[in-house]
Amino acid sequence: MKIAVSSQNFRTVTNHAGKARRFIIYTVGNDLQPVETDRLDMPKEMSMHEFADKVGPHPLDAVDVILSASFGAGFARRMHARGLIASITEKTDPLEAVKEFMMNGQNLPQLCDCNHDHDHTHGHAGH
Repeated sequence: MKIAVSSQNFRTVTNHAGKARRFIIYTVGNDLQPVETDRLDMPKEMSMHEFADKVGPHPLDAVDVILSASFGAGFARRMHARGLIASITEKTDPLEAVKEFMMNGQNLPQLCDCNHDHDHTHGHAGH
């Protein structure tokens, strides 16, 4: 499993995943121990906010999960459509955020993509 953590400074989990251009990529193997394996530093036009209307592959397509301190409902829907899980974390340390997701992923807040008219966070089983 590959998990991307939004981190504009490559040190802490940052917010606004849709506008983020920097992500730390962790790979989690059979031993369930996350290891940093890559860093994305994309140009502005590759942020998901800018890329939203474009069709084609994106560097984040290579991951399974995106963790961030915040994101909007539109970002959650776009990630779901791309087959990715988008989850909010309160952890500030990227490695700790990944560990928490691995332990409690189904219980972490995920913005609702259940097609009703409000923005809120709650866990949905199966994400």
